[in-house]
Amino acid sequence: MPDLLNADKVRVRFRTSGLVQTLMKGLDDPFIDAVMHVSFSLQAGETFGLVGESGSGKTTLGRAIIGLVQAQEGSIKFQGDELIGLKDKQYKEFRREIAMMFQDPIASLSPRKTVRYSITEPFRIHGVTGKDLGEEARRLLRLVGLHEGFMGAYPHQLSGGQARRVGVARALALEPKVIIADEPTAGLDVSVQGEILNLMNRLQREMGLSYLIITHNLPVVRHVSDRLAIMYLGRFVETGTTKEIFERPAHPYTLGLLAAVPEPDPDKRRDKLELEGEIPSLMNRPKGCEFHTRCPFAQAKCLAEAPEYKEVSPGHWASCHFPFPDPADAKAVGIRAMPETGSAPKVDDKALHAGSRDRF
Repeated sequence: MPDLLNADKVRVRFRTSGLVQTLMKGLDDPFIDAVMHVSFSLQAGETFGLVGESGSGKTTLGRAIIGLVQAQEGSIKFQGDELIGLKDKQYKEFRREIAMMFQDPIASLSPRKTVRYSITEPFRIHGVTGKDLGEEARRLLRLVGLHEGFMGAYPHQLSGGQARRVGVARALALEPKVIIADEPTAGLDVSVQGEILNLMNRLQREMGLSYLIITHNLPVVRHVSDRLAIMYLGRFVETGTTKEIFERPAHPYTLGLLAAVPEPDPDKRRDKLELEGEIPSLMNRPKGCEFHTRCPFAQAKCLAEAPEYKEVSPGHWASCHFPFPDPADAKAVGIRAMPETGSAPKVDDKALHAGSRDRF
């Protein structure tokens, strides 16, 4: 099956000083790399999860795909068409096919505009005519489980869950093929998280949507994604199927993230891998393996030589000199794979198992 969306060696840089300051101080390279040579693909009807700590470059990558920030190197193709280098007017056509749900659902809505105006705004921006915007607003609200009484509401009158549903409705307005969901469950109660995930899953089945889900919530991404990438300092350090990564984590950073997930049973004890130290600055990246300053398994080779991004098992890639390809190896150093429980929201298992794909 051909890829719907394909990113190849994408690099996003931000200038840290102006031209005059650069010349006066004699700076060689006044940039930081927020995303470094990232590659992945997304197929129709698939959910790809992107996980990492705050500042790892997840949102920047999502914004680069939709053209809100500019990628300086690499390739981003949607249905075979190159997106990098397009002018804003040219990109406008593709934004009908790729929509984004922003991290803060309330802040992403204009405080002076009603829900009706916000969810029908895509029609006005793209010059869609011949539509009854009032009827479209009612249709979109019904689609996300809200009644038409919300049409006249303002963002400050919405709860977090209601605002998130409005964000979903706005993203669906032009019937896109891909939705980039940035922290879709952030700031929501666990029960509301489950409702939003079930909603997104139902819409995916009914409309054939593909999702790129950006999150740091591992229990959530385990239940909703088909494949997964772990991001650190703007790079992918591990990618593979969600099942494989959770059962056979290969990179120490992934092991640390899994170990940090709270255990819901207070009487149950389990060994944990603690990642010590702070995340290095993007302006002063460590030499060798960039994770060695926090890795409890770092050896001399890690300090001097950057690891190759290699396949540790079929379809499972990691950038580590000494990966853990088998759960027994992880247990030998006091790590266990993440339990099936965890503090995940309640998700409708029947909905998740519908269709031909096995998410577990």
